[in-house]
Amino acid sequence: MQEYEETVKKAKDAWKVWADIPAPKRGEIVRQIGDALRKKSKVLGSLVSLEMGKIFVEGVGEVQEYIDVCDYAVGLSRMIGGPVLPSERPGHALIEQWNPVGLVGIITAFNFPVAVYGWNNAIALISGNVCLWKGAPTTPLTSVAVTKTALAKDERVDLVSFTGSTNVGKQVALTVQERFVFEDADLNLVIPSALFAAVGTAGQRCTTTRRLFLHESVHDVVVEKLAKAYKQVRIGDPWDPSTMYGPLHTKQAVDMYLAAVDQAKQQGGTVVCGGKVIDRPGNYVEPTIVTGLAHNAPIVHTETFAPILYVLKFKGNVLKSTARKCLN
Repeated sequence: MQEYEETVKKAKDAWKVWADIPAPKRGEIVRQIGDALRKKSKVLGSLVSLEMGKIFVEGVGEVQEYIDVCDYAVGLSRMIGGPVLPSERPGHALIEQWNPVGLVGIITAFNFPVAVYGWNNAIALISGNVCLWKGAPTTPLTSVAVTKTALAKDERVDLVSFTGSTNVGKQVALTVQERFVFEDADLNLVIPSALFAAVGTAGQRCTTTRRLFLHESVHDVVVEKLAKAYKQVRIGDPWDPSTMYGPLHTKQAVDMYLAAVDQAKQQGGTVVCGGKVIDRPGNYVEPTIVTGLAHNAPIVHTETFAPILYVLKFKGNVLKSTARKCLN
């Protein structure tokens, strides 16, 4: 806690100086951050793969997201302004000016250890704020480890940005994405789209597709085609450029995957594809498709950070009811 206290104090002191620097000059410093990242993007992407487990191309892509938001922030630094409003007094105008909020606490999750921080950091900096970063404890090489609870409760931290699990995320209104496939859908688009959305980053994205709703007229053919596509996924070393699918982040994630598969079976689901741990070094599991679950099955409403796709059947005239049941 002593280190945390010293860090917060220094950050608050730094803010007094940083907030007075003109926004375009703050943008110039952010530009230099982006340039430094650009020079080391492949090395940093490799580090993300080593630490988190996602494939190399995704690791590099994540660093690129930080670079892109730096470029965006540089332009924004020269366009920060407020509206000019008419005044009731003759010869006067009302000018609205945006001011920095102060110290921004950024709490990030393991699955995107670079990008999420970058999204917050670059914009906060050009706006005149300073940042204190608390990364996930399982990705210490990519982030600086400080105390999460203290950061969230500290009144000296003027704004907190949080990215993490559903249980914690409910406190900040986590949004869950859904996917619906109707009878007239182009299956040539559905299969590859659903495949990557469900197994990309080994199912460890906040935006991973976990529930696929299929109209009854296309349900069987989509499941069959999707299962064949799953079996063709290249599983291997995340540093190998030809690999599409790497390991889960930790052994705990593997245990959660197995528990979810078991619960799905107990609740009436059928494992069409996958469902087992892969016999090789590392935290590798099979990308999994489960069918036959009721729309209100508890496991369908539980987010598991793993490559498990629950395929649910619906009829055209009950779509709204289905959506309400699954979104609640």
